[in-house]
Amino acid sequence: MRAVAEQESPAREIAAGYASEGAALELGAVVIDGQVDAAAAVRLPLATLNRHGLVAGATGTGKTKTLQLISEQLSAAGVPVVLADVKGDLSGLAAAGEANDKVAKRSQELGDDWAGAAFPVQFLSLGTGGKGSPIRATITSFGPVLLAKVLGLNETQESTLGLIFHWADQRGLALLDTKDLRSVIAHLTSDEGKEDLKGIGGVSAATAGVILRALSNLEAQGGEDFFGEPELDVHDLMRQDGGKGVVTLLELDNLQSKPALFSTFLMWLLAELFEELPEEGDLDKPKLVFFFDEAHLLFADASKAFLERIEQTVKLIRSKGVGVFFCTQLPTDVPNAVLSQLGARIQHALRAFTPDDQAALAKTVKTYPKTEFYELDTALTSLGIGEAIVTVLSERGAPTPVAWTRLRAPRSKMGSIGDEAVAAAVSSSGLHAKYAETIDRESAYEKLAAKVAAAPAPSPEAAPEAPAPEKDEPGFLESAMKNPAVKSFMRSAASALGREITRGLFGNRRR
Repeated sequence: MRAVAEQESPAREIAAGYASEGAALELGAVVIDGQVDAAAAVRLPLATLNRHGLVAGATGTGKTKTLQLISEQLSAAGVPVVLADVKGDLSGLAAAGEANDKVAKRSQELGDDWAGAAFPVQFLSLGTGGKGSPIRATITSFGPVLLAKVLGLNETQESTLGLIFHWADQRGLALLDTKDLRSVIAHLTSDEGKEDLKGIGGVSAATAGVILRALSNLEAQGGEDFFGEPELDVHDLMRQDGGKGVVTLLELDNLQSKPALFSTFLMWLLAELFEELPEEGDLDKPKLVFFFDEAHLLFADASKAFLERIEQTVKLIRSKGVGVFFCTQLPTDVPNAVLSQLGARIQHALRAFTPDDQAALAKTVKTYPKTEFYELDTALTSLGIGEAIVTVLSERGAPTPVAWTRLRAPRSKMGSIGDEAVAAAVSSSGLHAKYAETIDRESAYEKLAAKVAAAPAPSPEAAPEAPAPEKDEPGFLESAMKNPAVKSFMRSAASALGREITRGLFGNRRR
């Protein structure tokens, strides 16, 4: 840490940048040279939360408690919150915290009149088998770009999946669950299906095989239970209870081994919010704050199209009154195009044990405003548990001074309330009755099966045609594109297909 120039109170000079005329979240107090100034408060204005934010730090540095602290203050202000509870330890939000020596010491040094408090919480899980009420999404609304990310497809396979979605949509075949998608792929690789797609290359058997194998793996990991109806209504995430915003916990501890599914689901949820909510502009407080935990899982091995969609969603959803906080270990886990849009930064301690750690530390320091009060590379590796380097957007839209902040203790219970208490809360929830039972209405599978059943049997005298030789997918597509008529058709279809793919990410029409 640098020597500080002689002045009456450096901590209060920093805190002056956090003064707020409107409602604000109380994060904690400024630390200078290891000393806390309780009068130097660090605040996060509610009106700036739709400018998004980042909560980062190494494991065990206090990120989860920071999420809890912010969430309970948002709830108290009447703002609904959505949190991914990956480790199952945020359920304590539903119970009042109990005083202990650590809480008393922290509250005293921060001048915080601490009292335990509980907040309204609803528990949801992806599909059946989780702790919360089961929620689902249809294959159609998930769309080809997000589904390709879950399935781990390459760009060629992703474009083929987009074509499959486009064809099903044009024929009015709803893709609700995995068996619907299977039946459409089977049809498009049949002789009749090849005729339907004649002129645009079709779906090669090789690509279809890759998609179907990936789909089988997803089903084995629980995807079969997740895709279907009734689909989650995002308005169920935006409720109040007794004037407090309801905290929605997505209980994902049973999906820790399936990161692609839950991280992509969170992106789908953002896309649905974007599609469903009206334009609001800047509000005194957000309509919803969404915490995107384990954010690095979303960006790992993501295609260019996928990253572009994320960037677009984050950029535009602020006008819907929704704030998004990405939570991860390193700021470098988040692409620069997204990171540049995150107005609030709460950075817990970083480790610098390896050359890669040191490089990440150097990059992190460069993303903060310059400060005369701290040597940031030293400060970021010296923070204690429950401390963070903070800068947020002021109500004027300018970054506040960098503040080494000792954070307040949450009012709710710091830890799980236990499986029995969660189960009791779920069974008494109105959402459980709404989403517990799967609905299987007529969709692509039933329509195509009926079509096959109604088809006349082939004449016994007719000799079967010899099967066409298998074609490797790149060569097959390239040879089709050499045909001038095909090129003309593809140009005319490109914009329409692009709209289908975009709509697939931001929410398809309900069928």
